Amino acid sequence: PWNFPLAIFIGMASAALAAGNSVIAKPAEQTPLIAALAVKLCHEAGIPPEALQLLPGAGEVGQLITANPLLAGVAFTGSTDTARAINRALANRDGPIATLIAETGGQNALIVDSSALSEQVTADVIASAFDSAGQRCSALRILCLQADIADRQLAMLKGALEALVIGNPDQLAIDIGPVISAEAKQNIDAHINRMRALGCAVHQLPLPAACAHGTFVAPTIIEIDDIAQIGREVFGPVLHVVRFRRDALGALVDAINATGYGLTFGLHTRIDDTIAEVTAKAAAGNIYINRNIIGAVVGVQPFGGRGLSGTGPKAGGPLYLGRLVQSPPDVVLAGARNSDGACGAFTIWLDANGMTANTEMVRAAAAAQLNGYATALPGPVGEDNIYTLHPRGKVLLVPATPEGLAVQIGTVLAAGNDGIIVWPQPGPHPFTALPETVAKRLLWTSDIPPSSDFGAVLIEPAVPDLPGLMASLVAMTGPIPIVQIADAAGHYRAEWLVEEVATSINTTAAGGNASLMAMV
Repeated sequence: PWNFPLAIFIGMASAALAAGNSVIAKPAEQTPLIAALAVKLCHEAGIPPEALQLLPGAGEVGQLITANPLLAGVAFTGSTDTARAINRALANRDGPIATLIAETGGQNALIVDSSALSEQVTADVIASAFDSAGQRCSALRILCLQADIADRQLAMLKGALEALVIGNPDQLAIDIGPVISAEAKQNIDAHINRMRALGCAVHQLPLPAACAHGTFVAPTIIEIDDIAQIGREVFGPVLHVVRFRRDALGALVDAINATGYGLTFGLHTRIDDTIAEVTAKAAAGNIYINRNIIGAVVGVQPFGGRGLSGTGPKAGGPLYLGRLVQSPPDVVLAGARNSDGACGAFTIWLDANGMTANTEMVRAAAAAQLNGYATALPGPVGEDNIYTLHPRGKVLLVPATPEGLAVQIGTVLAAGNDGIIVWPQPGPHPFTALPETVAKRLLWTSDIPPSSDFGAVLIEPAVPDLPGLMASLVAMTGPIPIVQIADAAGHYRAEWLVEEVATSINTTAAGGNASLMAMV
């Protein structure tokens, strides 16, 4: 991507090299020079030129290379629309299914309740929304202020905004530089004008005379009534502010999740119960408590989202390299794991129906599942960083035989997910009489859904017309799911059925637990 033209460019390439692949590295068309220098330095350091090759150019070059059947996979960082186009190109080629790792944008939100420390909130919001002129995929787009403190907090934010200096960022005194291109400026300005036309209050810094002829967008705060008013992600220095009532906190988190994006999410509060309530509902890959929501550090906060924000696995996380090899070793992560009662009931049902061979495979899937894993990652003093694995939610099952369906159901339940089964109605015997605890976790459908509200797809190799199936999957609207076909033994990868969440907590910021003030 153009916004981190060295770090992300080299990060993805080095991961693929470390996994034993050769790499064709295509930089964003806006930033080919720094990519060329990086590749030159890699060659000078000893990486063979045939192992790391630079392919600069516009979007047409990307379309050409992703359509090539010799390509084994793509690691991509950029827009959701481009990720979908790459997914379609990979699926339409001859040959085996290619790997796609996509990290895309975010409609990132920060919730601030009435217990938060206003001065700290101000500093964290300004950094999150306006650093790099808002041109980070992790940047703050939606600030949610509890109505009780919204006026005071907004006044502080507007005052802090007035202190920002706009200009050429080659000077240390400059806070806000230009956006990447004239097209980007035009799109951002059009959004601001659209919000004005809707009657939203817009607070915007005046541009200095020296910035009149560049691609500068003045830092802007827009007050909105509803998150749905925003529409698509606005990739620039624009912050949307919405007010909420404390008794509507759960509905607010639901509205944020309903955007479909799930990259970064923040919360400022001094109430432990609120932290537990909100983080349990927030559908985001990176969660930040009482700190800014940008600047993830590899190995401390592995980075990547879910839904429209990416496929996973996370950059800098333990599962990334496994997507870049053909036969990854089993992932073994020591620690407590969640058991799933429905999976246990399903194995009993399989035995009762004479499917003992499938029972053993389901038990093996249950033993390998990673749901519920949690560990603390190293980080700076005063900050807790927790890495956890959660179910992907829904998984699409495309079986060819009743035996294959049994393994798919058991594997999905073992990882804590629900299943959507593609099978002509009614389902095969004896699956029309499943235990209630299992049946309520499954939905049957005759066709591939038009939209993907699931995070993964399991395919039995014997399904008829696999190319046609793949064409149907990539034609869906919505997030891009991880697709996997069972291996020769009929197994599926457990680590591709969970989602990673990195939570970073500033433990020095809370100033005490405000819930103590409510004790009688």
